[in-house]
Amino acid sequence: MCKTLKLKVRFNAPPATIYGLLADSKKRTAFTGRKANLSSKVGGAFSADAGKVSGINVELVPGKRIVQAWRRDDFPEGVYSMAAFVLTPTPTGGTELVLTHRGVPKALLDSTEANWRNDYWAGIKAYLSRHPD
Repeated sequence: MCKTLKLKVRFNAPPATIYGLLADSKKRTAFTGRKANLSSKVGGAFSADAGKVSGINVELVPGKRIVQAWRRDDFPEGVYSMAAFVLTPTPTGGTELVLTHRGVPKALLDSTEANWRNDYWAGIKAYLSRHPD
């Protein structure tokens, strides 16, 4: 059985910056500390977290939205989930990111949520504190 995660986080950087961190191979590698190879095209393949995550870009709207068919290497064979990142500007010039991650295997729900919070959200915040521009 699969479940849906819905997470919301705010960053002190504009949506274009957050989009770039999630969509650019070099920047994503920098904030996670693990190799990422991300296509910039819809239908293009990606891998992240040193190959632990892979998938296909379903929708890419710079500064606004990323949707990916996504799987971790510990998902059951043939199981993909859908990760949708929606980026909204805040009144203070930052970004509210809402992640809806559908189709996560129930047994991996807690570890998937922990990865988003600890590796991605904390990693982005740490990266932004070192690279404020």
